[in-house]
Amino acid sequence: MKIQERSGAAHGRSAPPAQPSVGDRLPTPPRERKPALAALAVLLILVGALGATMLVLQAGDRIEVVQVTKDIQTGESVNSSNTTSVLVAEDAAVNYVEWSQRSTLESYKAKSTIYAGTVVIGDMFSKDVSATEGKTLVGLSLKAGQFPSGIKQGDTVAAYRVTDGGSGGNSSASASGDNNSLLVDKAIVTAVPVANDDDIVGSANTAYTLAVDSDVAPALAQAAANSQVVLVLVPSNSSN
Repeated sequence: MKIQERSGAAHGRSAPPAQPSVGDRLPTPPRERKPALAALAVLLILVGALGATMLVLQAGDRIEVVQVTKDIQTGESVNSSNTTSVLVAEDAAVNYVEWSQRSTLESYKAKSTIYAGTVVIGDMFSKDVSATEGKTLVGLSLKAGQFPSGIKQGDTVAAYRVTDGGSGGNSSASASGDNNSLLVDKAIVTAVPVANDDDIVGSANTAYTLAVDSDVAPALAQAAANSQVVLVLVPSNSSN
């Protein structure tokens, strides 16, 4: 009786599920695609390429111009010791002086004080220097020996009081050794006489006009009226 019950119970059991064979694998779920991230990556690449292109284009539009490294006073000129070259964005509306034109600019004079760090534009300079704010024009009537030959408009000169009066065309007139003989250390020649072909340089009184600081103009004018002034040419590289 027990054997039959066991036998019947065995027949009543359900068969275990069939196991998959070794060669069959479960299907993998499809990968989730992210088109937004891919689009963002492409956008970043494009932005980077565009930025690099803009930098190249901007570098190509730059020009080399003159910049002042030391203060240049009214009537003084640029030279190798007071200028340097810098790159700026090219702008047709700004009259920059390109570095290649610096040697030409040396023959021009500053219209007013140009401070260190200033990028030079052509309007700051002129062949003719006139009295400006803080400057006074003083006229001098000089004889032979009271001025160097070849003095020209735009030159920088120093003015000294002479002890012998500089009279009678005395070519030996000179500044005394006294430090008080110096009247003006830097004056700009703004006007010179126009000599005729048959004139002898220094053979007669010659009129010059100097631009000087207003505080020294009276002493210079008084000395000039008494024929007690001698002009000495100051080299351009010593004007700074």
